[in-house]
Amino acid sequence: MKALKETHFNFPNQSNFYKGKVRDVYTISDDFMVMVVSDRISAFDVVLPEAIPFKGQVLNQIAAKFLSATQDIVPNWVLDIPDPMVTIGRICEPFKVEMVIRGYLAGHAWREYSAGKRSVCGVSLPDGLKENDKLPQPIITPTTKASVGHDEDISKEDILAKGIVSITDYEKLEEYTFALYQRGTEIAAKSGLILVDTKYEFGKADGVIYLIDEIHTPDSSRYFYAEGYQERQNADEPQKQLSKEFVRKWLIENGFQGKDGQVIPEMTPEIVSSISERYIELYEKIVGEKFIKADADAISNRIESNVLKALETL
Repeated sequence: MKALKETHFNFPNQSNFYKGKVRDVYTISDDFMVMVVSDRISAFDVVLPEAIPFKGQVLNQIAAKFLSATQDIVPNWVLDIPDPMVTIGRICEPFKVEMVIRGYLAGHAWREYSAGKRSVCGVSLPDGLKENDKLPQPIITPTTKASVGHDEDISKEDILAKGIVSITDYEKLEEYTFALYQRGTEIAAKSGLILVDTKYEFGKADGVIYLIDEIHTPDSSRYFYAEGYQERQNADEPQKQLSKEFVRKWLIENGFQGKDGQVIPEMTPEIVSSISERYIELYEKIVGEKFIKADADAISNRIESNVLKALETL
């Protein structure tokens, strides 16, 4: 199976190029961004050596679906999706916070809670909760967007006191975040899923706040299967997750957690194929539609041709 590991395009009026862990971003005339979602995969802040066929298409198309399904709540950055692996959008000045919202006590919030803390990012939590319990109401636990290293928890009070975001803008971000999570929860429920937690990023252009980046993908969100959720909670059993946690689990079982001196285990064609199949499963479960594989012969040529055609009309 063929996969897109890296790109080396040179589009007309290209003014900048940025290579992220997974995405390659081309700036055109400082007006547009061409975001190519590659098939690279990262875990523990490390890009793994093998790319995963169709992973980029899965993430780009899930994000496109949910951005389209939420544009009545908040305008988003998307201008065109010329290829299954590409989104072209307007350039926004990103807010330097990520809006993480949690409806359940899982992941990082549970680790903080189980260590005895009863407040996460300045939000109080009641005693007596178990891992994966539903919270009395969804809570926003923002993080600062670190250009290097890990993002860090921050409270609303600190965001405002440090002038990272103005109070007017922050209150709008909160309003959008709650509404987006509510919509995401309703859509997930139709697919038999629980949207446990997720994160949103916003930016500003010409005084307007836009939703930017991907939303509700398995890389930015945690999902549980709704069927059997309560029974598993009552029996103190782990929840059945729908996320890329299975990749992390495989790495841990093979002695890798991104720490110094650890070696990434060999990614055999069988492992790569199984990860690809899991991502396609994620797509079909989250979106509720059959995944249609894009033509994987000469992926770069296909993308270049589709982007060039789109740029002519923008």
